[in-house]
Amino acid sequence: MSDENQGGWERVRSRLRAEVGDDVYSSWFARMDLEAIEEGAVRLSVPTRFLKSWIQNHYAERVLACWQAEDDTIGRIELTVRSAVLKNAVVAKPKLEVPAGGDIGNRFGNSMAGRPMSAGDPGVHEALGGSPLDARLTFDSFVVGRSNTLAHAAAKQVAAARRTDPVMFNPLYIHAGVGLGKTHLLQAITWAGNAAGERKVLYLTAEKFMYGFVSALRTQTALAFKEALRGIGVLVIDDLQFLQGKSTQAEFCHTLNALIDAGRQVIIASDRPPSDLESLDDRVRSRLAGGLVVEMGSLGEELRLEILKARVQAARAYHPTFDVPLPVLAYIAKTVTHNGRDLEGALNRLLAHNKLTGHAVTLEMAEREVRDLIRPQEPKRVKIEDIQRIVARQYNVSRSDLLSSRRTANVVRPRQVAMYLAKTLTLRSLPEIGRRFGGRDHTTVLHAVRKIEGLVGADMALAEEIEILKRQLQE
Repeated sequence: MSDENQGGWERVRSRLRAEVGDDVYSSWFARMDLEAIEEGAVRLSVPTRFLKSWIQNHYAERVLACWQAEDDTIGRIELTVRSAVLKNAVVAKPKLEVPAGGDIGNRFGNSMAGRPMSAGDPGVHEALGGSPLDARLTFDSFVVGRSNTLAHAAAKQVAAARRTDPVMFNPLYIHAGVGLGKTHLLQAITWAGNAAGERKVLYLTAEKFMYGFVSALRTQTALAFKEALRGIGVLVIDDLQFLQGKSTQAEFCHTLNALIDAGRQVIIASDRPPSDLESLDDRVRSRLAGGLVVEMGSLGEELRLEILKARVQAARAYHPTFDVPLPVLAYIAKTVTHNGRDLEGALNRLLAHNKLTGHAVTLEMAEREVRDLIRPQEPKRVKIEDIQRIVARQYNVSRSDLLSSRRTANVVRPRQVAMYLAKTLTLRSLPEIGRRFGGRDHTTVLHAVRKIEGLVGADMALAEEIEILKRQLQE
């Protein structure tokens, strides 16, 4: 390339920077190179299809005008991608008319290879690198029991699906309390899916999703973040309950809709069902509930024992002499009931004691080492749906009657009792309870609660009915 052409290109770049500003220039034009000038056409190149498509659709006329200010013989711009052999796109004066090229999947692949969409978008690159994975959390190490059979089967089905297979469960939504295996299943899906090579699987915590989006907004590369995220094969989001911020939730909603509508798989985990995610928009909750929602129940004693046996076996790969007698495992399985992480912690204490002191693991040692992990049994978490179902059965009405606007006496009293139980047995707010009872105002709920509170003191039959309902709900 001649020095004259190169000098002209530098002047065009300066003019373009002055017109669009430093931030926009850094995001979209810093990596654009001049390839050649011939027969009234300027051939420019960029490193990704995404940049090519964006510049063609938003800045073609401006780039052409900057060149014509330098050389009025220039009539068109040809924009190519350096990293791929593509047909040149021609920009005809005065308006660029080219297809909006660029395979989204390839754009994602480019960012995963270590080069983000543009020079100034660390948020895109960081988020699309995914959250860290634990090599131990695979399907092989997951212990299946009655409480997690359905979730495990659905996860394996999703992980084994081919790119051409129809999507069966979308989204797959898994919810459970802390330490019951949600993250294990989600990371197992990610490991298995990426190992198969059929589809690129991206695992992100809600926190990582928020970080990526906020960083992209700060560096003015939000579009690159959105386009790349929506082009992946399988999106896995963990701990959705931590998703905060209206703009972030709106972007998550758009991403969710775009992926599902495009037939891409979405898997989500949370500590509660979609209907209980009060901080999320109704549209998001509705879309989440439209897939397969699976609850992973608490770990039964039999399953806890199997998990302990599996963890001891895994520990022996690194500590061959580590041995825990079956009565000790049975004791831990019976008394450490809270979650799988407590089981893991109990075994780690026994392993540390065994290795550091050289003493064999005994029942007495176990009783001493894990006593603080033995927690009182937590009361059952009562759900509003359960309250509505049991109250409807008790008073011989339907659940739809409780949610309806009917004002007959045989419906009003059960509805008020159900609202009272929802307020006393759950942590839900008055507005949330009202929403769950057919979209009623919170003042209606407050009136119902006060009405039943007043009647309970004077009506022994009603007080007894409510105690019976409470026992049924907490069994």
